[in-house]
Order: sequence, then structure tokens, then C-alpha cells
Amino acid sequence: MNFASVRIITDDVDRLVEFYEKVMGVSAERPAPVFAELVVPSCTLAIGHTQTMQLFGVGSVVAANNHTVIIEFRVDDVEAEYARLKLFVDDWVKEPTTMPWGNRSMLFRDPDGNLVNLFEPVTEEAIKRFSGRG
Repeated sequence: MNFASVRIITDDVDRLVEFYEKVMGVSAERPAPVFAELVVPSCTLAIGHTQTMQLFGVGSVVAANNHTVIIEFRVDDVEAEYARLKLFVDDWVKEPTTMPWGNRSMLFRDPDGNLVNLFEPVTEEAIKRFSGRG
């Protein structure tokens, strides 16, 4: 089994696509106006409009209502990313902080309120734990 993607459902695909293109530094693929994918070697972040949910089951998801999932990206330099993202991220939850498990993390919310974590393994143990992962 291979993990394929995480999909965010939103009422404003264009707004979230623009935000995540800036965060991830890649252009989205748009196979349909109601759907986009941002593809990097380690994962795909899919963004779908609420209109697409009728294909999966009416009422199965509520846009902009996530309070349990954190979308995480490993980066090479958290401090550099923090400086870059401060220019357009409006909702900061935590500035760069070293966590007890050895990652230097920063957390912010996307325009729909989803929590995003950019992290860098900084302790020897954390670096070892992530070595070999995509």
C-alpha cells in the first residue's frame, strides 16, 4: 500500500491553491476547475471544492471545519521558511520552536483554518529517525 494524498475540501479552491503554491513552492495541476493537486516527491496535497463531495456522499465533509488534522511538511531550514512565509501567512499558531521529540517546528493556519506544521529535525535522534524517508 502507498499513501497517495491528503485532500482538503474547501468552498474556495483558487484561494487555497494560491496559498499552498506559495507555501510548497510548486504549481498546482488543475485537471478540473473544482480540483487541484500540488505534487512533490514525498506527497500530494489535493484540494477539492465542496461541489465534489456529492460524488462521495452528501454531508460526508464540512469545509473549513478541521480541528484534528495537522498538515506537515519537512523542510531543510525552518528559520529560512519562517522568514519567507511571514510575508503572506496571517494566522501564526507557533513561531519556530524546538519540540521535545527533536524537531524544530512552526505552526500556522491556512485561509480555511487548517493547521500546517513545517518542521526540521534538529537533534541527532530526530535526524536519524528521518534519514531514509522521502
